[in-house]
Amino acid sequence: MKTPTHRIQRMSRHDLGLALHWAAREGWNPGLHDTEMFHAIDPRGHFMAWVGERPVASISALRYGVGYGFIGLYIVEPASRGQGLGLAVWHAALEHLKGCVVALDGVVEQQHNYMRSGFDLAWRNRRYSGHGLGPRPAHPAIVRLTGLPFDDLAAYDLAFHPEPRPAFLQTWIRQRRGTALGWLQDGRLRGYGVRRACVQGHKIGPLCADSPAIAEGLLRALCAGVASQEAVHLDVPEPNREAVALMERHGFVAGFPTARMVRGPAPAIDLARQYALTALEIG
Repeated sequence: MKTPTHRIQRMSRHDLGLALHWAAREGWNPGLHDTEMFHAIDPRGHFMAWVGERPVASISALRYGVGYGFIGLYIVEPASRGQGLGLAVWHAALEHLKGCVVALDGVVEQQHNYMRSGFDLAWRNRRYSGHGLGPRPAHPAIVRLTGLPFDDLAAYDLAFHPEPRPAFLQTWIRQRRGTALGWLQDGRLRGYGVRRACVQGHKIGPLCADSPAIAEGLLRALCAGVASQEAVHLDVPEPNREAVALMERHGFVAGFPTARMVRGPAPAIDLARQYALTALEIG
């Protein structure tokens, strides 16, 4: 089928909100307040294809620092699939990330296509879903991240992301209807996690910890802020066997799989201490 006449434009915040609506319809369950936070990571890195006055495809290509980029929100409207419009926004994304190592979290049905574009498998993820715990006392080591020196959090986060992301973290830990907790031991940050309200229930991400016991304590504290009938989801890197065991021990059910794929030298990420990813849309 011939690709229809189209144009590609950078997304406004309003356009990005539409793309996140599409993501919700696809079952990806984005956060209720993701639009502003995602747009601010790289305001020039969100692209949408239009046919006439109709938006038909979206993609985000986010530059972190000078050498790393992440692709997400790659969606084509169902009625416009198979016409080359997805490929058009894909090329716009790669052009924006030229010169970067590029990563993405790919759904199963697209992984072969990503391999054809030079992406290699780094590891596999699995979404796990459970429920809140309702109100309960927190462990004495649990603290609000917003009450800690921000530089401590930014330094700790460097083990879990290829480039520093201080501006993003500042907004992520202060988002509306969100909770950001740390584990403070002997005056040092030993783990942290963030919970955000989503279209369906809540997501926890990232969840990072120096030991399985700390990860479990943070998970319990984050779930304690959610009613027992409400859903809680985490995107877990499968190579972290302790993370998988933690999910199973707490009755979380394995859901849809994705794969972290990278074009270029794979960045060093401390998966042994990463129990949940930040968000599949932004890495």
